[in-house]
Amino acid sequence: MQTYLVGGAVRDELLGLPIKERDWVVVGAAPETLTHDGYRQVGKDFPVFIHPETNEEYALARTERKVAAGYHGFETRFSPDVTLEEDLRRRDLTINAMAKDDNGQIIDPCGGRDDLIKRVLRHVSPAFVEDPVRILRIARFAARYAHLGFTIAPETLALMRKMVSEGETKALTPERVWQETERALTEPAPHVYIATLRLTGALSDIFPEINRLWGVPQPAKWHPEIDTGAHILLVLEAAAQLSPLSRVRFAALTHDLGKGQTPSDQWPAHKGHEDRSVRLVNELSIRLRIPNEFRELALIVAQHHGVCHRALELRPSTVLELLEKCDAQRRPERFEEFLLACQADAQGRTGFKDALYPQGDFLRAVLQAICRVALTEAERAGLSGAAIGERLRVARLAAVTAVCDRRASTATL
Repeated sequence: MQTYLVGGAVRDELLGLPIKERDWVVVGAAPETLTHDGYRQVGKDFPVFIHPETNEEYALARTERKVAAGYHGFETRFSPDVTLEEDLRRRDLTINAMAKDDNGQIIDPCGGRDDLIKRVLRHVSPAFVEDPVRILRIARFAARYAHLGFTIAPETLALMRKMVSEGETKALTPERVWQETERALTEPAPHVYIATLRLTGALSDIFPEINRLWGVPQPAKWHPEIDTGAHILLVLEAAAQLSPLSRVRFAALTHDLGKGQTPSDQWPAHKGHEDRSVRLVNELSIRLRIPNEFRELALIVAQHHGVCHRALELRPSTVLELLEKCDAQRRPERFEEFLLACQADAQGRTGFKDALYPQGDFLRAVLQAICRVALTEAERAGLSGAAIGERLRVARLAAVTAVCDRRASTATL
């Protein structure tokens, strides 16, 4: 029995990046060999074993053969006679098809090290087309390594387009689409994930609500980039700079979905797009079974981002109403995420990348002010629950007004 470090750990070590997890391939062993040595078997489709001390995953070397449509339609063969090279050649990209032995020697039958140097994401073999999840994975790797200069090999991009044209993406389950997308949203350049899916044609199958945004114009006065699809990529890029949270990035990605359904005779205006965006976010979340924490933040950003942008011009009562609708007092962390997504929207425009967003600090100050409001026992005396609530709201409005007045006086100095 021989064990080899494989996949991402080898790739990232050669790139000089931190290794997040280590996976191993076992050659020349049967399942009974590992269980006898104390490994714990997991996995349904093929044996994967958890090391008794390190808890790292050890998989038996295996080969795969496509026998049915979709990414579940594989027949897997594992036995002691499957070689390391056979196992590596079933993988998706050359940079993921390398191994390292106990002596530190790199085993690279597919040219992965050379592609690391060239900064190329290249498929291992024609069998790449057999698994539609690879379309999402390659788009995700493009988002992960774009900042290092990686691009997708033309021949690999051609295969991805071929897979889409043959309907392979229709075999993807909602759970797997969201799993890969959520992971892509955590990468350094999540906008590259969306751009890659669009380049392959997969975006129209997987996220038709997002795909419809391309070719939809916006007023050049506010959006020098004009095209709504271009704007969305800029917003997602800005969100990635402002927050590492995937739910903030998802809210930024989906905040303008309603513009894709604006009648063309109303362009470039988009009256009422907020309500349409809310409906589409709900439909998208149901279809892909997106967790509630993502959906809820995306909904308030879709509904209220325009009001947030106008915060410095609003009456105190309207400012207070915005915070109430966002449930800011009870959910201050989510309100902060809301402000970051709105800031990404404002900065995600051509020429506005480094623009200030004073609305954010203003609304943070307002939230702090209303959180300090409290009624004394004397003020509560003789009041019912509803009356207490009304008295509190009057006091909160006074606090908001004070913040607005201070800001106005500062602005005139």
